[in-house]
Amino acid sequence: MGKPDPSTALWQRSATELAAAIRTREVSSEELVRSCLNRIAETNPRLNALVDVRPEEALAAARRADAQVAAGGELGPLHGIPVSIKINTDQEGYATSNGVAALAGRTATADAACVTALREAGAVPLGRSNSPGFSFRWFSTNELYGRTLNPWDADRTPGGSSGGSASSLAAGMTPLAQGNDIGGSIRFPAACCGVVGVRPTVGRVSDYGPPAFADTPDGPVELDFPPTVHNCAVQGPLARNVADARLALHAMSVPDLRMPQGVPAFPAAARPADQIAVTVVRGNADVKNDAAVDRALDAAAARLADAGYAVEEVDQLSLLTEAARLWALLITEDIRLILPVVQQLGDEAIRTALGGHFGYAAEVWGERPSLETYINGWARRATLITRLQELLGRQRLLLTPACAELPFEQDADQAGPDRNRELFSAMWPMTAVPILGFPAVTLPVALDGGLPVGVQLVGGRFEEDLVLDAAQVIEDRTPAIRVWDREA
Repeated sequence: MGKPDPSTALWQRSATELAAAIRTREVSSEELVRSCLNRIAETNPRLNALVDVRPEEALAAARRADAQVAAGGELGPLHGIPVSIKINTDQEGYATSNGVAALAGRTATADAACVTALREAGAVPLGRSNSPGFSFRWFSTNELYGRTLNPWDADRTPGGSSGGSASSLAAGMTPLAQGNDIGGSIRFPAACCGVVGVRPTVGRVSDYGPPAFADTPDGPVELDFPPTVHNCAVQGPLARNVADARLALHAMSVPDLRMPQGVPAFPAAARPADQIAVTVVRGNADVKNDAAVDRALDAAAARLADAGYAVEEVDQLSLLTEAARLWALLITEDIRLILPVVQQLGDEAIRTALGGHFGYAAEVWGERPSLETYINGWARRATLITRLQELLGRQRLLLTPACAELPFEQDADQAGPDRNRELFSAMWPMTAVPILGFPAVTLPVALDGGLPVGVQLVGGRFEEDLVLDAAQVIEDRTPAIRVWDREA
């Protein structure tokens, strides 16, 4: 990237540009943090995307970063760059509340591994990003902090559960954001808000956090996470462009063998575009795409073809349809284990949303799937992983919708069984991928009716750079989609 345009406000510039400018002392981290704080003061009162901002703490960290630059020491790739951290992720000295009022005093005594990786790369944490209660909805509202708005349209969801991350990015509050994803929680908010979301391969970015304990009559007992958390959940970055997302992903990719799925190393970089095939998967039998979604897919496919990718199309890929159905089995049965806690501590919205979730899963798998069904589901998942990896290898990508609909109306999951069924059907691209653990990126390709419309790219396991290369090709051929351009 070239030298930042001095006429552009610091909060508007990319993380890649700013990291280079801080390194050469053209810009200080303190100046950047102050610019972001001013933007937060301007936009966050309306959007409610960041819920715990401590200006003096962030400015002190920025001054320490500037002192390191002045001393000539070794600098990390994100040195001095502000990043938001989600309220369900441990950050020392902050409440890991998950948007639950009963957990508002649950202050973390140490950082989660992904936060440690960001700090070690030089990033400056600036604000906690909002989520739904228990991070279980595709909407970002909770009883503790309230509702986060989509900066493009307040009546549409900013996505969930990393809705605060995506909304704050789109509005320009920070250049980077951390999120996590087990059912679209990075990728869907990114698509709703017109930014880039990266879901890494399970095992690439550490999901390790300090142990959690529950009080019992016999004393504290360490809590264990269910299988889907270990096999499907990931931590990852959101950014305003592909280059920044790549920069943050590489910074967060620190091998950590404390993770059950952790790996010690990652594959080499990707191949040239003319060696890569792209299969466009337009939908599945359960749902019809909004016309704007089909237009976005067509545009993305054309941009990839223009760059030399071999593009082909199929109406459906039964493997992905089956994976989305498995998500409704495996995730739901794992949630069942903690349902009493959610019902006791959660707000009315999460209880209603979970009722819809269980209702949808019951339509597919029955009211109470047997242990045999659950075990066979895990067995089938392993087979689907093998089949998808055989299809993709290291030379093929999938291009799918981010969602069959435009960003949902706020609280659509509170509208009853029929609307819930539509939501789950529309979200098949978001649910199919995590149950298999593959990497995926969502990015915006168009504005339609004033709303950003995104697509999803999926690659073989640990082929994040291959996916990001294709995303970069699409972005390079797409006019900038920035909410502040619209405001101007």
